[in-house]
Amino acid sequence: MRTLRMWTLGTAVACGLALAACGSDSSSGTTAPTTGCTPSTNANTLVIQNNTICPQTLTVSRGSQVTILNSDSRNHEMDSDPHPEHTDCPELNQIGFISPGQSRVSGNLNTARRCGMHDHSSPDTASLKATITIQ
Repeated sequence: MRTLRMWTLGTAVACGLALAACGSDSSSGTTAPTTGCTPSTNANTLVIQNNTICPQTLTVSRGSQVTILNSDSRNHEMDSDPHPEHTDCPELNQIGFISPGQSRVSGNLNTARRCGMHDHSSPDTASLKATITIQ
């Protein structure tokens, strides 16, 4: 019985550590990806890799800009939600078309709000959607 309790406790601790590793990084305001994408070490930068944008949530200060780096093997066209109007956060539409290896920068995000963005070429692909919270 004691062995079973120790095993259960050890399993619970291991699961907790695994969940913490996939959780939020409070120093950067980002959430770690759940797929094969490596987030940038630069604040306010999103990376597209393996048909995934990461992190998929980002918190930035008012007045800042967001950079997207395309480390994928294909082109992407990142725009503000909703599709196809792209009207929620027009500053994100300045990113637009990004070739592999290229990075693009948004306009200044001056209004406190939450902005969704997506790949215009694949608007229903969940892995290519991100949310930016402007504080």
